[in-house]
Amino acid sequence: MATEIHTTAVVEPGAELGEDVIVGPLAYVGAGVTLGDRTRLHHHAAVEGNTVLGEACEVYPFANIGAKTQDLKYQGGNPGVRIGARNVFREYVTIHTGTEAEAMTVLGDDNVLLAHCHVAHDCVLGSHIIASNSTGLAGHCWVDDYVVFGGMSGVHQFCRIGAYAMVAGYAKILQDVPPYVIADGQPAIIRAINRVGLERRGFGKDQIDRIKQLFRIMFRDGLNRSQALEKLNGHSAADSVEFQAVLDFAAQSERGLTPGS
Repeated sequence: MATEIHTTAVVEPGAELGEDVIVGPLAYVGAGVTLGDRTRLHHHAAVEGNTVLGEACEVYPFANIGAKTQDLKYQGGNPGVRIGARNVFREYVTIHTGTEAEAMTVLGDDNVLLAHCHVAHDCVLGSHIIASNSTGLAGHCWVDDYVVFGGMSGVHQFCRIGAYAMVAGYAKILQDVPPYVIADGQPAIIRAINRVGLERRGFGKDQIDRIKQLFRIMFRDGLNRSQALEKLNGHSAADSVEFQAVLDFAAQSERGLTPGS
């Protein structure tokens, strides 16, 4: 199948389109854009700025990928957006460039962002993330792999969401959310482990049992954060993948960890 560009679409000179790309009616592709093979822009979709989309991405009507940062500290340069393969951006999704001269907003592979989601400047998202309608990520957020966001959830700037976590619908995230857990509330607290999500991703009984122990020590034993981390480090399972993921996450946390219920 050859590349198809609708007669009403605008593809600026300088844009680079891979093989078998489809650009639909009234869609827009800016001069600095690169679209990977088999990427599709539906009608009225816009990709602009210093933006690269990997192969087989799909951009739905009225989504805008690569618009200038809304950060008032922007002082010029050529910041951009870098997006991996097989991502789906539904209607009215917005993804903005970085703020500093060469800064990038980055997304990995196989992510699905539903209608009206927003990824602000300088965010870094991993892969296999699902964001339900109207999820909002403020600037400089970091989201690890396999995170799920419920609808209308919001994340404060500079927060990090750990791998395999779930942010519930309408949740207000003000601090970092560790791996494997469910955060819910306004402001959010840690409610439970993300058991259903873990099972769907192939976690076995022994892995889930270790995550239960982690959760109990972190959020149910009445320990302060330093005491909990000390207990995790001295645990017989401290060298396991699950314990190390949480310990590493806590060590890198700058905003502090979301508290338990």
